[in-house]
Amino acid sequence: MPEASSFLMITCQVGAERAVKGELARRWPQFRFAYSRPGFLTFKLPADHKLADDFNLESVFARSYAFSLGKAAGGRLEERAQQVRQLAGDREYRRLHVFERDRLAPGDHGYEPGLTEAAAEADAAIRAAWPAEAPPAETPLDARPLAKAGELVLDCVLVQPDEWWIGYHRARSWASRRPGGLSRLKLPENAVSRAYLKMEETLRWSHLPIRPGDRAAEIGCAPGGSCQALLRRGLLVAGIDPAAVDPAVLADPHFLHIRKRGADVRRRDFRSVRWLLADMNVAPAYTLDTLEAIVTHKQVRIRGLLVTLKLLDWKLADDVPAYLQRIKSWGFPYLRARQLQHNRQEICVAAMRCKPKPPLNWTRDAARGAERGEPEA
Repeated sequence: MPEASSFLMITCQVGAERAVKGELARRWPQFRFAYSRPGFLTFKLPADHKLADDFNLESVFARSYAFSLGKAAGGRLEERAQQVRQLAGDREYRRLHVFERDRLAPGDHGYEPGLTEAAAEADAAIRAAWPAEAPPAETPLDARPLAKAGELVLDCVLVQPDEWWIGYHRARSWASRRPGGLSRLKLPENAVSRAYLKMEETLRWSHLPIRPGDRAAEIGCAPGGSCQALLRRGLLVAGIDPAAVDPAVLADPHFLHIRKRGADVRRRDFRSVRWLLADMNVAPAYTLDTLEAIVTHKQVRIRGLLVTLKLLDWKLADDVPAYLQRIKSWGFPYLRARQLQHNRQEICVAAMRCKPKPPLNWTRDAARGAERGEPEA
């Protein structure tokens, strides 16, 4: 059996490094910070850690994580690819995930995290360096990067053009099945804002049992991009915002614009709503105050929540456990949270009153949600 790795490598949004360190200090105090670049960190593990290949890091801010095998550095592309093959050792990998750490914070100079041409070139070079006829102890790498649950993945993070960090993990969650936890979503030409992209990723990650014909309300909907994603899935949507909504969204017969602040809408008007969403550009406490007044009303029967909490200051990341506990206290014990690829300085929270039927594998613990995978769209 190959020797266990003694280091863990993590990727995150640029700017979220402090948040990741804080989470690990609380949950994994035995991990020792070792090295970092913007959007990339490593930690020294205890000698006797005995962590499974698919262990749950229980982090909101880590986009991906893997056991580190070292780095391939210098030389030509092909030489680094050969180093990757040597570092990989004799584990039976089934998939290869190659991706770059984020270069900038999302939105900085229009930057959006995603899979890059540099990652594609490195992927091709590593596959070319892999033996054409793998020995019996090895499994050939599948050409498709989307892993199935249980498959062992070889990770290659491009930290610098000539500095690649190599590791491995076993696919388990929606994020761990994808290179770097990154989706391949594209913004449709008719989308009225990038909120469409954020909502689409949110729905795929959360895997809430939302069905066509369900009634949803979004607080902070303008100009309507996220509502477009909901309407496309066949929902009946009420958008709540004093600001204007794009005419393309207003024209949909299944959309209703309530031109008010969420706090000003009568509570009984939410009686038929089953899914409540919020994305307000205000402090988390204000968002939570608004939601609490709605979901705890005796005439309201909200089934699930999708909430974006804006971290107007990165110091608010330390308060995330308290925010999640507050949502649970409203009667939503099944809860997960993540800083998604298309989130900016914010996190997404998905919560339900009742446990979804298997195989969704939700949990009562706010930080320990096991995510179910799904086919790539």
